[in-house]
Amino acid sequence: MFQKIALGLVLAIGLIALLQATAVAADKTHDGIVVSAAEGKLVMTDKDGKNEHSHTVAATTKVTLDGKDARLVDLKKGDAVKVTTDMEGKVLSVAATRAKG
Repeated sequence: MFQKIALGLVLAIGLIALLQATAVAADKTHDGIVVSAAEGKLVMTDKDGKNEHSHTVAATTKVTLDGKDARLVDLKKGDAVKVTTDMEGKVLSVAATRAKG
């Protein structure tokens, strides 16, 4: 009897771990180019400069510029950007790089 309970517990823990791994894997990233950035809103295109769209960005969202902590308003038109969202489209992180020169 104890072995069945232990086996059931192990299987339940394994299922929970699998579901959490699936949720993490469901995060989506896409690369593009900054059109504009203001407090709470990022407007960007795809890498080819097409498909302009915007993201609402919470004040607590992790934003980096050239690998260093930044604020959304630090991003400039033309910066390359990678946006990571969860399954519902909530922005989890914004990572931008600025061309040198």
